[in-house]
Amino acid sequence: MKKSNCWELKNCGREPGGAKVAEMGVCVAASNVDFNGINSGINGGRYCWAVAGTLCGGKTQGTFAEKEKACTKCDVMKLIKSEEGNNFVLLPPKQTAMK
Repeated sequence: MKKSNCWELKNCGREPGGAKVAEMGVCVAASNVDFNGINSGINGGRYCWAVAGTLCGGKTQGTFAEKEKACTKCDVMKLIKSEEGNNFVLLPPKQTAMK
């Protein structure tokens, strides 16, 4: 079964080729290849809470530390956590975090 990425779940149109790219640009969660495959996602699509500079709710978000409270309440994160079970990745490994 294909697992949906944040841009599919939120229907934001900010993925490459999305409906709002011309107006708002591609979201960094959809383009950040450093996190490809984490939580079975494409780029940061199932790891958006750990990607700095995402554009959720129409505003640029900060780092995970700055958006943690909002993200842990987000339906996208809750769904991904549920789907991934024991394989769920909340935070990047130390070497990835230092990039």
